[in-house]
Amino acid sequence: MRGKNLVQLIQTLDLLSRPMGATRKELAEGLRISQRSVSRSIQTIEGIGIPVYDDRTGLEREKHWRIDSAYLSRMPNLDLPKIALSLPEIISLSMLAGESVIFKGTEISRHIAAAIAKLMLFLPEDTQAELSALKRIFICKTMGSKTYSGKEDTIRTLTESILNRTACNITYHAFYKDEIKEEDIGPLHFYENRGGLYLFAQKMKTRSIRSYAVERILRIRPLNRNIIYPPDFDPEETLNSAFDLTHGDPVSVKIRFSPAVARYIKEKTWARDQTLTEHPDGSLILTMTSSGRRDIKSWVLSFGKDALLLEPEDLKQEILADLEKSLEAMQKK
Repeated sequence: MRGKNLVQLIQTLDLLSRPMGATRKELAEGLRISQRSVSRSIQTIEGIGIPVYDDRTGLEREKHWRIDSAYLSRMPNLDLPKIALSLPEIISLSMLAGESVIFKGTEISRHIAAAIAKLMLFLPEDTQAELSALKRIFICKTMGSKTYSGKEDTIRTLTESILNRTACNITYHAFYKDEIKEEDIGPLHFYENRGGLYLFAQKMKTRSIRSYAVERILRIRPLNRNIIYPPDFDPEETLNSAFDLTHGDPVSVKIRFSPAVARYIKEKTWARDQTLTEHPDGSLILTMTSSGRRDIKSWVLSFGKDALLLEPEDLKQEILADLEKSLEAMQKK
């Protein structure tokens, strides 16, 4: 018997076990199925040897179906959750499942699918239909997402360390310096960024907080060493103050954007303290303070001629130097 049918059978037994039993209409409404399906459920119950009888008392117009009271005393108590989701909750569940695309192709993805499948067993058929319909509405971009197939043990070890507040020893490939290093860390939080899974962790040697790309952890070993969560660390504040991934000293910038991209810039909040100054020609100036100097530079360059860094001067000179090197390299080809 399929899982959904088994749950429906148990729910039918639960309704028939009430002292007053249930009419066909009550069964259909309670189980959210057709009266024909009600008949099949009753036949299935009778087919496995559970006696069901019907009667009509007094002025009742409909028959009530019950399980024989003598048989009830030999049955275990049944208690199934009754789950009713509103449309906003259904949409939220669908979007949450879609966010798990980061784990596509891993055991974690299969665990998420199995958990949702178990939840579906207890949802009414109309709710299941709404969830299925939402699959046609919400789609998730997978291009550019990182793959974590083969990293399940790493993620599991990090998760256990976060929950138990214990340290780990990792071998990590730092891309920026292109070096492989070994260090002891105290894992604190996972977070997602641009299709990648990252980790906030405390370096045990210096007590500083660093970000690690999970896919770059080459080896991991749990340590029998407890850690103390840093009391002055606010992960949400840290994420909000960083422009992208780099967490460092704050830098104040002033950037002019052309009319061609000004509307796009106005659509988003780039920093908590940002100010936007619009000009008659349609251009605007964004002023903000954020950490992530290298990320800000890359972001400005991504707009090409439509973005001009005005301040600070030293970062402006860095961008000019990068552009000169790029131009020189292109001219050599």
